[in-house]
Amino acid sequence: MVSLETPVCDFDLPIVDFELPGVDGKLWTPASCRGEKGLLVMFICNHCPYVKAIRERIVRDTRELQQYGINSVAIMANDPTAYEEDSFENMQKIAKEFDFPFPYLLDESQQVAKAYGAVCTPDFFGYNADLRLQYRGRLDESRKQTAAPDVRRDLFAAMKQVAQTGHGPKDQIPSMGCSIKWKE
Repeated sequence: MVSLETPVCDFDLPIVDFELPGVDGKLWTPASCRGEKGLLVMFICNHCPYVKAIRERIVRDTRELQQYGINSVAIMANDPTAYEEDSFENMQKIAKEFDFPFPYLLDESQQVAKAYGAVCTPDFFGYNADLRLQYRGRLDESRKQTAAPDVRRDLFAAMKQVAQTGHGPKDQIPSMGCSIKWKE
């Protein structure tokens, strides 16, 4: 398992368009996912220990961000033939088990992940109301283990700022996680 860090935020980069199937049977686009104040695009998966360590926090923070007009969407781009835990059926189970308050989408071709420049799970892309990139950082201090309950909520604070001002913080700490499992 290779651990990678995300690159620095490329401020004001426009959102990459997509149309992907969700575990709910619908096709989703950025336009159908976005909130009034912005959109958080998350590249996650089921098997990664970095994601498992923060799943409950992702659910908590995305629920709270809805109150600020920020909606969220999660995209799974790993090769499920190499990682059965990341199959579409298992995506459906995880979304139901953790009561995801956001669409959970399959990027089977991996073209969307490549277009975003996603490198790891989790990889967070926070967009403002104009769908311009404002955040590319971590959720919090968690790594393969969940951090203490009282740590700074980096992603939540950044996206709340984006909702209130349209701009993300200048200083951002990269997310860290397992490399995306690209197809051969």
